[in-house]
Amino acid sequence: MEKIAFKMRLRKGCASEYERRHAEIWPELADTLRTAGIRDYSIFLDEETDTLFAVLWRSSDHKMDQLPENPTMRRWWDYMADLMEVNSDRSPVTVPLRQVFHLE
Repeated sequence: MEKIAFKMRLRKGCASEYERRHAEIWPELADTLRTAGIRDYSIFLDEETDTLFAVLWRSSDHKMDQLPENPTMRRWWDYMADLMEVNSDRSPVTVPLRQVFHLE
């Protein structure tokens, strides 16, 4: 298992709606993420900057790189695109974060 982290950016005033939509995550999306090898996925919000910080564990044989072709993932991106900064394919703009400290 590998732990990765990245950041994303919400549009101003969209935090409540972002949180509401995630509280009602589609079961088929959760299954899609698990099937791709993703576990223990958390997203945190810095309310001062509207920056989202995501941390997840992925299996060594993960299939995250195949998620952009998954119809459920694409529908979720379309559903969330009005709340956050997105790329031309409506996937969230993500910036990988480098781990600089870990305490086990």
